[in-house]
Amino acid sequence: MKGQGFRNVDLGDLFLRISLPFSAWVSISHRISGLVLFFGVGLCLYALGLAMESPEGFLAAKELLSDPIPMVVTLALVFLLIFHISAGIKHLLLDWHIGDNIVFARYGSMVVVLLAIIITSGIWLILW
Repeated sequence: MKGQGFRNVDLGDLFLRISLPFSAWVSISHRISGLVLFFGVGLCLYALGLAMESPEGFLAAKELLSDPIPMVVTLALVFLLIFHISAGIKHLLLDWHIGDNIVFARYGSMVVVLLAIIITSGIWLILW
């Protein structure tokens, strides 16, 4: 019996036919969050530069960030930053062979997501 061998997998197959464990989705999300944060830093630096320019610039930045859409974007960037840091710590622990079994991978990934949600919710409650 001859095996199928290598075949290309498109994104449709990845999302619909291949079942990845939760820890794999957290690992993929860690990479994507790093990419989004890379571009999100530009937005944050623009707002910071505007605020540091002059008192009028500070008021303009304050007005810009008081709209609902920039507030949601800022909160999303905070979530991604917390998620990226906590997932990075989990990956560093795995590199040192601390908790590199299947049980820790599953529960560690759940802790990463829950920690990011809880801390982001707390920051949202404090700031807004």
